[in-house]
Amino acid sequence: MVYVDDMQAPFRGMIMCHMVADTSEELLEMADRIGMAHRWIQWGGTYREHFDISLERRQMAVEAGAVEISRLALGRIIRSKKDRAPAA
Repeated sequence: MVYVDDMQAPFRGMIMCHMVADTSEELLEMADRIGMAHRWIQWGGTYREHFDISLERRQMAVEAGAVEISRLALGRIIRSKKDRAPAA
């Protein structure tokens, strides 16, 4: 499942939010669907991996099936992924 949060942070004339997913594969597949370059991923390959996306791309992700969540819910998802991550 792919998720987009409700953050609205200004960045270079855009308003940005986060896009995360249960798996790297789901996240990268959605990135492809909404035109995000894989090189823009942040913390790739870790429990913290995500994309910062504009509100325009957020809407595209929602239309493609992403679930809208709060920033609080985003924190819960990331914590859950951290708890499931193998020990370093």
